[in-house]
Amino acid sequence: MVGTEQDKYELASQEDRSALRARLSIPAGLRPSGGKSIQTVVRDLSMSGFSATAVSRIHNGTRCWLTMPGMESLAAKVVWWDNGLVGCAFENLLNPIILDDIVARWSDPGIYKG
Repeated sequence: MVGTEQDKYELASQEDRSALRARLSIPAGLRPSGGKSIQTVVRDLSMSGFSATAVSRIHNGTRCWLTMPGMESLAAKVVWWDNGLVGCAFENLLNPIILDDIVARWSDPGIYKG
């Protein structure tokens, strides 16, 4: 059984995803469609999506916008929510050059593929 929040995050990160993703810690805003922006922390990021903290449940399929420092808002759709973490898929793939720049500025050690 999964115990801590970190354990839950590690389990979720093992889903079958094809895009390389970077472990990060980026303060950001996340605004669900029809809702107010909430403060969040992006936990991992790839060209195709991200996971972030979200204390309140955000339902699968909800359209939302992620705003990271120095960037325009990125449209995404919620794929999963589990005990305070939300996983979203970007509507448009993130440009690899932009992803590399974000990773260079914000990543924890290690890019990993799950």
